[in-house]
Amino acid sequence: MKSIVALVIVLFLSGNCPAQESNSDFWLTFEQLEDSLRVNPKPVFLYFHTDWCTYCRKMEKEVFTKPTVTESLSNDLYAVKFDAEFDGDVVFDGQVFSNRQLKTSRIPLHDLAILFNGQNNAFAPPLMLLLDQNFVVKKRVNQYMDSKALVETLESLF
Repeated sequence: MKSIVALVIVLFLSGNCPAQESNSDFWLTFEQLEDSLRVNPKPVFLYFHTDWCTYCRKMEKEVFTKPTVTESLSNDLYAVKFDAEFDGDVVFDGQVFSNRQLKTSRIPLHDLAILFNGQNNAFAPPLMLLLDQNFVVKKRVNQYMDSKALVETLESLF
C-alpha cells in the first residue's frame, strides 16, 4: 500500500515540476510592443494564430514551450502573439485596427493580420514574421516550424 501511495506522489509531482514548466511571459500585446520599442528598440517576432489552426496549437504546445525557444523570445527580441480573428480594436502606431470582416466573412481576419500578411496574399496560419529593430520585415513564414528550425530562424536576425 505504501508503494502505491509513493508512486502516486511521484507521478503527481513529476507532472508539476517547476523546472519543467515553460515560461510564456515573453508574449506582448501590440500596445506593449509599441511602448517597448520606444524605450529599447530590438528585433521583433510576430506570431499570428487562429483557434482552428492545428499547427498553431502544436507549435504552442511543443515549440513555444522549449527552453531554447523561450530563452530566445524572452531575451533577444520582442515577441507578440495575436489571434488573427480577434474581434476587438487594437491601437498601434497611432492607428486603430479592427476586425472589419466579422459580419462579412466565414474566416474574419483582423486588420493587423491582413496588414502583416500582405493584402494580396491568402492567409495561412501560423504566420510568423521577423522584423529588425527598425520594424522592417526580414522574414515571413507561413508554416509549422519545429523548435530547432525556429531557433535557427530567430538567430538569423543577429
